[in-house]
Amino acid sequence: MAINSIENAVRYSTELDKMFAQKSATGFFADNALATKFVGAKTVIIPDVDFQGLADYDREAGYTKGAITVSNTSYTMAMDRARSLQIDREDMDETGIANLAGKILGEYVRTKVVPECDAYVLSKLGGLALTRSNIINGDLARPYDSLCKLINEVQSVVGYDEELVAFVDGYMFAALQNSDEVSKMITVDDFKQGDVNLKVKSINGVSVIPVVSERMKTAYTFNSGNAGGFKPMSSAREIYMLVLPKSAAHLVKKTENMRIFTPEQNIDADAYKFDYRIYYDLFVNKSGLDAVWAWVSPSVEITKQPNHIEVDEGSVDGMIFVNATSLGELTYQWYQCKDENKTGAVKIADANGEEYVIPADITAGEYYYFVKIAVDGVVACESNVACVMVY
Repeated sequence: MAINSIENAVRYSTELDKMFAQKSATGFFADNALATKFVGAKTVIIPDVDFQGLADYDREAGYTKGAITVSNTSYTMAMDRARSLQIDREDMDETGIANLAGKILGEYVRTKVVPECDAYVLSKLGGLALTRSNIINGDLARPYDSLCKLINEVQSVVGYDEELVAFVDGYMFAALQNSDEVSKMITVDDFKQGDVNLKVKSINGVSVIPVVSERMKTAYTFNSGNAGGFKPMSSAREIYMLVLPKSAAHLVKKTENMRIFTPEQNIDADAYKFDYRIYYDLFVNKSGLDAVWAWVSPSVEITKQPNHIEVDEGSVDGMIFVNATSLGELTYQWYQCKDENKTGAVKIADANGEEYVIPADITAGEYYYFVKIAVDGVVACESNVACVMVY
């Protein structure tokens, strides 16, 4: 069966961009990038405009001259990410190729592309706040007061007529909704993100966007090669709340048109092949560098990562453990996963200490474990993965 590759590639790309706008927590920053200009494959120019303040009017000399400074700053996009997907010819019939391909590509954007972009954008903003010491000491027992404190810090920089947005970790969002003082103040407002109009909760006129904990860290490793994906760095801190003007950051997203190959065109397999590639990065204007404020978890130092160990089937006697220090109170939760990339992580019941004892009845094979460390009840970081080899 022939498929109109060019027409479908454009159609899929357009629909995937719409899905990105609908599902991404940070996609609205792309609306701020209209004034940018590409000058190379990965370079964009974003203008910064600065004015001189008013001066006294002189009745003889008249007006005092003032300059308008337009600084065109060049930024280089760091994220050039791609993946090639294949659907075997036998997995679909001639009438189902378009529908099945659309579902698979849409699910890929929803489950892989959007989470990575959100994690990158939020970690860059949180890292900026840390670097510039735009950090507050919040109170876990009073999340509303902490949010107000962040809003006040931002408004002291940009004034009171800027539209602000607050990204809130899932734990804090639940605490906000359960707070008696907040429940009466939450309203639902319109929130424009590209061509999509969303409904979001608002507190004191500030749009509050809840984000899952996995995307609210200050630093990530973005894997290359076959593994792909992303994971928090062991030194990463949890971003409890992040507040900034909606217009402060530019998400420059240059999505290449989807490349589609039919089984006849695909020289590697008897399958439809879909190549997806995206350039993107987030930039903050010089004037907005101190308008990004955050509340982050206390730092956690993992002084001892879990080690790989080898044990004998039938006579298992071993454990893996982690050591960590922090100014806050630490708690632990161990997980089992499928590989070193933490794929398919599943919580292990009652594994809540610094050490995890390997089950005595474990059978031969490779097993992977890691631990999530929480500070004051909120997940802050994750350990490396330890492999247990059972012979």
